Amino acid sequence: MNKIKIIIGLGNPLSKYRNTRHNVGSWYVLELANLFNLKLKKKTKFLGYYSYFFYLNKKIFLFIPNVFMNINGLSVLKIANFYSIKLEEMFIIHDELDLLPGIIKLRNGYGSNGHKGLKNIIGKFKKKTVYKRLSIGIGRPNNKKDISDFVLSKPTNLDKKKIFSSIRCSINKLFVNNF
Repeated sequence: MNKIKIIIGLGNPLSKYRNTRHNVGSWYVLELANLFNLKLKKKTKFLGYYSYFFYLNKKIFLFIPNVFMNINGLSVLKIANFYSIKLEEMFIIHDELDLLPGIIKLRNGYGSNGHKGLKNIIGKFKKKTVYKRLSIGIGRPNNKKDISDFVLSKPTNLDKKKIFSSIRCSINKLFVNNF
């Protein structure tokens, strides 16, 4: 984690999606911003919201794209180009269907595991490289045809409690043991 320059929380824009499962990445970044008493500012040229903080004498950006999940690579590329940040210097937080709510998994990898937001980001950088990501479990619907509706729906109160508990636990572990 010592090479990380930006933490990106994936989600969808618009208030109607704010509390949906697909936005757990943005929930993570907002929790991190709260920890450091930061307010994310809308930056039109990046198509998103950003801030930064210093941790162990290192500047780290927080970023939430303000575009739809499937095209967020454009937004990520804009801020990365402006600040000369490479894909391998990013820590991307996203929802994960294959993990139960409240389960998180830190990964190094090249691919997207089928996540369209990650796939779009990787495609924009046109270079196969290892990057860090944190997958936050949201569970999976019983019927595969319902996936789109599922990720764009609100989690149950119990699932939301599990998700936020895992987010807070992850933040505590990352800032005690890494960076």
